[in-house]
Amino acid sequence: MKRTILVRAACLLAVVLLPFSAGAAEGYRHFTVGDLAAKTPGKVSGGLLLMGGGDRNFDALRWFIAKAGHGHLVVLRASQGPEVADEFYHDVGGLASVETFVFEGRAPSGDPKILAALAKADGIFIAGGDQARYVRFWKGTPVATALDAHVAAGKPLGGTSAGLAILGEYLYGAMDDGSITSPEAMADPLGPAVTIEGDFLHLALLRGVVTDTHFKERNRQGRLLAFLAKAETLDGKGDRPLWGLGVDESAALAVEPDGTARIYATDPDGAAWLFKGGFTEAQAPGKPLHLARVSAIGIGHGSVLHLADRRVDQPTFQRAFTVVGGSMAEVPRWSLAIHGGAGVIERATLSPEKEKAYRAGLDAALRAGGAVLDANGTVLDAVEAVVRLLEDNPLFNAGRGAVFTADGRNELDAAIMDGATEKAGAVAGVTRTRHPVSLARAVMEKSPHVMLAREGADRFSVEAGLEQVDPSWFRTEERWRQLLQWRATQKSAALLDPAHAYGTVGAVAIDSAGHLAAATSTGGTTGKRWGRIGDSPIIGAGTYAKDGACAVSATGTGEYFIRESAARQVCDRVSWQGAGIVKAAQDTIMAVGAIGGDGGLIAMGADGTPAFAINDLGMYRGRIAAGVPPRTAVYADERLAD
Repeated sequence: MKRTILVRAACLLAVVLLPFSAGAAEGYRHFTVGDLAAKTPGKVSGGLLLMGGGDRNFDALRWFIAKAGHGHLVVLRASQGPEVADEFYHDVGGLASVETFVFEGRAPSGDPKILAALAKADGIFIAGGDQARYVRFWKGTPVATALDAHVAAGKPLGGTSAGLAILGEYLYGAMDDGSITSPEAMADPLGPAVTIEGDFLHLALLRGVVTDTHFKERNRQGRLLAFLAKAETLDGKGDRPLWGLGVDESAALAVEPDGTARIYATDPDGAAWLFKGGFTEAQAPGKPLHLARVSAIGIGHGSVLHLADRRVDQPTFQRAFTVVGGSMAEVPRWSLAIHGGAGVIERATLSPEKEKAYRAGLDAALRAGGAVLDANGTVLDAVEAVVRLLEDNPLFNAGRGAVFTADGRNELDAAIMDGATEKAGAVAGVTRTRHPVSLARAVMEKSPHVMLAREGADRFSVEAGLEQVDPSWFRTEERWRQLLQWRATQKSAALLDPAHAYGTVGAVAIDSAGHLAAATSTGGTTGKRWGRIGDSPIIGAGTYAKDGACAVSATGTGEYFIRESAARQVCDRVSWQGAGIVKAAQDTIMAVGAIGGDGGLIAMGADGTPAFAINDLGMYRGRIAAGVPPRTAVYADERLAD
């Protein structure tokens, strides 16, 4: 018994005095610290530790050591020596042993001693350095296979800096033995300097993910977007978006086996950044990066990332960016534009009280839609909320303020379109549904059709459970007087509304996910006959939305907007001619005017830029965006956006 105690004491003394032992082998260096023969004290469980680099995050390392059951850790690196092992074993503590293998070439990647150590390891940690060496030394070798097997066996794997950079399905290999900056990468994302590697590691939780490190500190947002663009080009599957995951130096993302992940950060602002790929824009070789819009979500203290569906609970920030000509700029994470009709709107004829009332109605609608978007509601919910409010406002020619037909009826039209799916719904000649825009949405979501009209639309509304009202709900005395005036002055059944007062309402928006939508609602024109239907419910004429292009809602002489396919034309000018949203909208309204039409339209670009195009004396309109207060305008010479 006395001899056993002496032997154990001698072993402990050896560990303290000689913490590292080096093993000589061709092509690698080997260091050990601790007792390799000791039993693993705790239970080993899976997980990934994604460290952004910089100083060690001891709280994150303690999480990792606990995942390894406080047992035996293997550290892999391709430069320097056993420094990381020293930190694990002495500074953090709580491990039975740490082995370090420093690779000096590719040959050791099949060494039986290394492979045996990896197979027995309770945890594996890949140190920082140069990821190009890891790619050259390990890709397509038994070491890479062993790392995949280690994770598949439910054991933890971690990496910092270059060790994190190699863990995604696609990775920046830095194969030119350098490190590319964001401006360099965005200047030519498909060029040879952006060396993207695939088919290296195959970690299920990081499938479809491109990782980057030292993120905020080295301004790497732009280069990660360039990496995503090239990786998606190489991926070629088209059935899934890739995702970019950048981790700040002060942060470490601890991923549980079920894919939930939390941040450990030494800096209160330290975070991980999640960028959604799935870029609709095709990048051209030799050309700078161009992205209409890309969203970033911050994973910080209190956040939970669900890697399975890329969802983030309690994000620390939500930001949006656009990249034009290789230059990256931040834009509002959501944006909304609305209109309440266009026509002959003059300062001399619009009383101050009436003008104030119109502006108040627009302001209320903007705030209602903005509240939906600011709470991360969907873009469809936002445009529907806006239009419903305007439909209840008798100032506007929609819903309760609808104009009368020649027969003295209120016949209502509406449409809504989802830019993400390009699904749409429309109704025409509705007589009893309080909110025609909601009926249009019901047609889109609850029927196999795009448009329903008159009796059929009314019947479907009842079946869909929408609020029904007596037709008298829509009557206002002002609209009745307008009808009487029209009857007194009309000279021909072919004449359109002689007052040119088109009070159609509409909304276009983009949400924090980058999805676009448009909605329009109208009572048509005073004195319309024979079941006339204007442009508002016609998809592509008065209403249109397509992610990556634009969303449009029009108002004016609908016959001319129909003939020009005005709403779709705006988006085609963006998609096929490369026009900016403001120019596309203006050129389209000029085309409508060229064939005799007047009115206006609002449009939302894929980057969140709103556009207002008018060829008449005015248009009731407004805009709001994240961090931007609501603004309204009435007259044509008022500016809301450049």
